[in-house]
Amino acid sequence: MAATALPSSGDNPDDRGTRASAAKICDARGMAEIHRMFRAGFGESPALVGGVADGDAEQADIVGDYLAMLSTGLHAHHEGEDTMLWGRLERRAPSCAAHVARMKEQHAAMLVQLERLDASLPGWRASGRAADAASVATALAGINAALAVHLPDEEGNIVPVIETVITPKEVDALSEHGRKATPKGKMFIQLGTILAAQPDGGADWQREHLPAPVRLLWRLVGKSRYERYRAALVK
Repeated sequence: MAATALPSSGDNPDDRGTRASAAKICDARGMAEIHRMFRAGFGESPALVGGVADGDAEQADIVGDYLAMLSTGLHAHHEGEDTMLWGRLERRAPSCAAHVARMKEQHAAMLVQLERLDASLPGWRASGRAADAASVATALAGINAALAVHLPDEEGNIVPVIETVITPKEVDALSEHGRKATPKGKMFIQLGTILAAQPDGGADWQREHLPAPVRLLWRLVGKSRYERYRAALVK
């Protein structure tokens, strides 16, 4: 989640709660942009799992690899919020405490579903059996149900507060936390998944968030690698 500094930005905003009006100090649209990846990725996953023939371990491993990447990303996204965001919001925006408490509860519920997915993936990836796929599908149903509640709640009730009490530097640190969790060898796959989830296919997102050398590398190497991955994933 990248942040864009606005004129009233500062790095030590703990006393902002005393202001008469809440001025916007950062741009936290990146939260919704990353959420789109989770909505799209987990949203298509039940069909991907259901499309694997009973006993096709090779295809189960491909789909399972994709699900593992999504799970790792969501774990990291929530871990960053749990360790780097909620405490700051509680201190700087006490009126947001009820929303923060609800976010924590939703994260805990989501963690149960993610851990079920993590536990069920290895067996299915190795066997491709329909019986093992059923456990994966059950976990995905729980994740998607939890996301349907959590993501709009966070975007509607937390993001506006982030933009008034969290600095661009702090939001950038959240983004960096997520990037560091990208599985080895999955940089272009995850980038392609983020881009594909954006309304325009990611053209604006690239211009806003990626430096020119990275955009060039994506065009020369990353895009084709992602497209090959998708062709193998979606059969």
